[in-house]
Amino acid sequence: MPIALLFFVHYVYPILFLWVLVEQLGVPVPSIPLLLTAGTLSATHRVSAFGALLVVLLACLIADSLWYALGRRYGNSVLKLLCRLSLEANTCVSKTEGYFSKHGAVTLLFAKFVPGLSTVAAPIAGQTGMRFNRFMAYDIAGTIIWAEIYLLAGRFFGDIAKKSQPFFAMLGHFAVVIFALMVLGFMGYRLLKQRRFLANVRAMRLDPDELKHMIDTAARQGNIPPFIVDLRHPLDYLPDPRVLPGAVRVSPSQITQHEAILPRDRDVILYCTCPSEETSGKVALQLHRLGINRVRPLRGGFEGWRDAGYPLVDYVEPPIAEALTNPATAHPVPPEIVTLTEA
Repeated sequence: MPIALLFFVHYVYPILFLWVLVEQLGVPVPSIPLLLTAGTLSATHRVSAFGALLVVLLACLIADSLWYALGRRYGNSVLKLLCRLSLEANTCVSKTEGYFSKHGAVTLLFAKFVPGLSTVAAPIAGQTGMRFNRFMAYDIAGTIIWAEIYLLAGRFFGDIAKKSQPFFAMLGHFAVVIFALMVLGFMGYRLLKQRRFLANVRAMRLDPDELKHMIDTAARQGNIPPFIVDLRHPLDYLPDPRVLPGAVRVSPSQITQHEAILPRDRDVILYCTCPSEETSGKVALQLHRLGINRVRPLRGGFEGWRDAGYPLVDYVEPPIAEALTNPATAHPVPPEIVTLTEA
């Protein structure tokens, strides 16, 4: 057996613990290849699958409990930090908040399977005020399901490989190389996906100065201003509930369902509070695919506009009768789209 593999087998539990702990703390080093490797080696009875599960569970509980406490205390600022570390920032906060809105604590049962959700599920649970004992129960269950599936998949592969001794010997000889390729493959795929997404967003977005000029020009000339959409989640309103002048609050999950209300003859401006405009960029790309081409994310989002010193106003939800026609846009607006209403 190669020296590197002997070293891994001898120190498998400390390696598993530290690797998973570092990943769960937010560093983008994928644990799946390590879990598969440990599961495969359990077929040789040199590694205990139960022992591997216990150390993975301990690492996840330490990291998740820490992020839960930080999310409960610091809220949105913690989420922004985690999303900057994540290689899946385009799905990071918005998708997790949507899952929590729809499924509550059940989200923790499958969060670790979804890149991006795993990163911020624990602090969002804390931010939403979920009871710690409830959080722990679902988090433990979700961690066990996640770890066991990959450990068992590795064990299944190891049991099959053992039936051919030459193949199993070759597998042991090149195990370190295979593991390294799996890690690089996971990270390379995520990096490429993120880079493509950000490149598309950068090509579309506009600066706060440009939007302010568009609004002022429309006011001077008596024209209709841009259609501005606030895509923030209800949790994002807690630090500052104000909106850009004339903005309409819409859930990211609802806007594509009601794309008929979006004007085609002028710019539609989307903003959120995500790093690199992930939510607004993702929605803009979806609307582009639906044929709505004049959709642009606001660079810096809500904070970029606010930090530039431009005006913000209190959001007043229109009565249902008035919501049917938004006077600022002269387009019909269904009542359910006027404000963010995800349960």
